[in-house]
Amino acid sequence: MKTIHIPYLQKLDIADAQLAADLLEEDGVKATIRELNWPDQYPYRPITIFSVGYSSDSIFIKYSIRGNILKAIYEHDNEPVYEDSCVEFFCKLPNSRYYFNFEFNCIGTCLAAKRRERKEDVVRFSTEDLKKISRYSSIGKRAFNEMQGLFEWELTVKIPFEMMEIEPDKLPDRLLVNFYKCATDSSDYTHYVSWSPIDTPEPDFHRPEFFGEMIFDV
Repeated sequence: MKTIHIPYLQKLDIADAQLAADLLEEDGVKATIRELNWPDQYPYRPITIFSVGYSSDSIFIKYSIRGNILKAIYEHDNEPVYEDSCVEFFCKLPNSRYYFNFEFNCIGTCLAAKRRERKEDVVRFSTEDLKKISRYSSIGKRAFNEMQGLFEWELTVKIPFEMMEIEPDKLPDRLLVNFYKCATDSSDYTHYVSWSPIDTPEPDFHRPEFFGEMIFDV
């Protein structure tokens, strides 16, 4: 099982996503999203690095991407951001039957839910709930159609532990997780890339059995 250790960063206790972008760059743990699980069908792989750390009440993730397309047509939470230039974080408590998916396009629009499977027992977060997630995009918040070229962008998010049903003062020893970079078939550069490898015939990020593990260092 793939493993990442993430540090407690005290400075994050008073940080929103914008301030955290610099803090994670300096002190966060970095890893790469590079697994081409379906290379014959979807060989495109943008360069994607993420940096992670946690505060007393939240997980912080900074994604840094360099790729050939940029698309953000959705600007309202709970819209299908996976059709845009998208990054995702899925997580699951080890003994739970449920997992959480947090998906963001490059301007920070969010789609998130608690679910048992892709289409079973799905409870989406309300737009009010999603306001609890602080986000900072290096390219702003304004929507735009797909552009081709060479683009670099960053997105930093702050996800409260409570949204993952984790008690901040009783952190689990580990969390099962995966990190993704994607753009679906509506894009000219469709891709499905993951941090922890996935062994399925077709693209499917909703497979907790292939999650890696995140260890909370103290």
